[in-house]
Amino acid sequence: MEKLHHHHDPNNRTFEQYYEAVQGHPPRDTLLFALDKFDGEPTDHQRLAVDLGCGDGRDTVEILRHGWQVLAMDKETEAIARLIQRPDLNPTHLQTQVASFESFVFPDQVDLVNASFCLQFCPAEAFPTFWAKVVAALASGGRFSGQLIGDRDSWNQYDNMSCYSLAQVKDFFQDFEFDLFEEEEHPGKTALGEEKYWHIFQIVARKQ
Repeated sequence: MEKLHHHHDPNNRTFEQYYEAVQGHPPRDTLLFALDKFDGEPTDHQRLAVDLGCGDGRDTVEILRHGWQVLAMDKETEAIARLIQRPDLNPTHLQTQVASFESFVFPDQVDLVNASFCLQFCPAEAFPTFWAKVVAALASGGRFSGQLIGDRDSWNQYDNMSCYSLAQVKDFFQDFEFDLFEEEEHPGKTALGEEKYWHIFQIVARKQ
């Protein structure tokens, strides 16, 4: 099927509108699930998380609240600006970086890579290399939390969106054990109220 380019393309949406739409929303359930798993495990160091596509910081703030160090990354300068201005932010253990998925350099020995509804915006041709960096950055026992968008999602019609089949997703996680793996498929809306068909993989996985 030929991929489409038009004004509803989520790649071309106004991120400022999106930030306004999700302002005040709670942290993602996948993140809370991962943090709960970590809370039940002993550690001898201050844990480090990378929050990919952090947006206005709904997840970053929660990770910091658990006493972690966080490197929050987003390619939109506006996102980092909104994060820094949050009244509920304790910035003591926070670093931020404006970067694309392709240019981002991961720190070593990361305990958590959080990616809430953002990885579809990593260009499809860049995703395999990027994903290899995610896996390499995670320490043994570290976790990924977040979502991947499935190949039956209506966003799969758009050029350069990263959408994957169940088999492909399972292959990405061959070095992991799943703490949580749920496949969702249903009609719905985007944060901006646009009708769409969702095909989502909700994932929390622990690296072996």
